[in-house]
Amino acid sequence: MALFGLFRRRPHERSGFALYTAAVEAARDPGLFGEDRVPDTLEGRFDLVALHAALLVRRLHRDPDPRGPALAQAVFDAMFADMDLNLREMGVGDMSIGKRVRRMWEAFHGRALAYEGALAAGDRPALEAALSRNIWPEGAPEGAVSGLAAHAMALDATLAAQAFGNFAEGRAEFGIPA
Repeated sequence: MALFGLFRRRPHERSGFALYTAAVEAARDPGLFGEDRVPDTLEGRFDLVALHAALLVRRLHRDPDPRGPALAQAVFDAMFADMDLNLREMGVGDMSIGKRVRRMWEAFHGRALAYEGALAAGDRPALEAALSRNIWPEGAPEGAVSGLAAHAMALDATLAAQAFGNFAEGRAEFGIPA
């Protein structure tokens, strides 16, 4: 009987992948990249995916629905399965994949905690400091940090306004209302 448990899907796996995919699509918005915005580099792309995924995970954890934490974990699992796959596709050797994924996990975790703390406190300067430290450690272009902080805060509000049932079905809207 225990053998059949190995072949069972986790209940939120499909929704977690769909939600993660929505976060990645939002993070790839060309309007977020440029000379006066986030650098269009591997690191810049990781940072935007991490920001959008962290906002989604934050929303799922804050929901009173008891499925929230499990769905947040499914998003996290999808993210790191994708990171593993991307590293392999980039030709990173099998022996170093685990170490690289662990460093990415640590980077994501640190960012998510910093963003969560600032957003929970409604502390825009703290959010700006965290974004600046993570995305532009050598200095940000004029207005880039405040613009990304405003984007993150708007996304946080947009996600908060959505019904949990949509998330449970794998649907998340990252569009920012005008």
